[in-house]
Amino acid sequence: MPLTALALVLVAALLHASWNIVAKKSNGSRHFVMMGALMIMVLWAPLGLVLAWQQVPAWGWREWALLLASALAHLLYFNVLLAGYRASDLTVVYPVARGTGPLVSSFVAVLLLGETLGARGAAGVLGIAGGVFLIAGGPKLWSAAHDPRQRTRLRAGVAWGAATGLLIATYTVIDGYAVKVMLMSPILVDWVGNVLRIPFMLPAVLADRPGFVRDLKTQWRAALLLAAISPVSYTLVLYAVQMAPLSHVAPAREVSMLFAALIGGRLLGETDRGLRLIGAACIAAGVMALAWA
Repeated sequence: MPLTALALVLVAALLHASWNIVAKKSNGSRHFVMMGALMIMVLWAPLGLVLAWQQVPAWGWREWALLLASALAHLLYFNVLLAGYRASDLTVVYPVARGTGPLVSSFVAVLLLGETLGARGAAGVLGIAGGVFLIAGGPKLWSAAHDPRQRTRLRAGVAWGAATGLLIATYTVIDGYAVKVMLMSPILVDWVGNVLRIPFMLPAVLADRPGFVRDLKTQWRAALLLAAISPVSYTLVLYAVQMAPLSHVAPAREVSMLFAALIGGRLLGETDRGLRLIGAACIAAGVMALAWA
């Protein structure tokens, strides 16, 4: 991977972990995604509209179909991720989510495409599995068996994290194809995709206008920070995809798990930070091994 692409991915990873920590700390409600989408649309409108004026007239149905699919995948991703944060700890949900996509992709390639993992790939799978085990509590899982509340919280975090990871894999492939094969602008892929998400969320907001206003009053700062950081983070990744293979960029993003496990544990006061940091490192190493297998 070119050093420029790697630098973009590392900066994006830090930004990505940061806004996830903010989302967790704010305990984002079901209206939080809509708040962020509206703020992204407005905040980035000057740049988005200029690029759209130049490029959108040349788009055909394939470009719009990709963006619609991307918008739906991102919408599901945000909602599933926030539901996971409400149900469990960030240092459980986030690393499991970031490690699931590459792991599932490898198994699909072996089962359906006849590919082989090899020694390095098998080590990567074991690294991810071991990391997930440590993130979920490691040896304390046995003691959690005697604590129904703790056991339920851990299992919920792993389940929501895995579901989030599947959606990450989905939108990563869609958006990677858009910028690498269809040569669409990374900024437009993110901004237009965000605008397309808004109509799907509008009915829920209109049905609960008092709730939306109430949540907006308490969570607008976190939503504004999300709107400022999230597009930058993801656009940097898409630019990196244009410079390097997607199979290298996507796994390299998982270094964000290290930032989340370290910073998130300290800021949010979540327990077992050291164990979860080791688990996040195992997942990151395993994902990189899969990328180079």
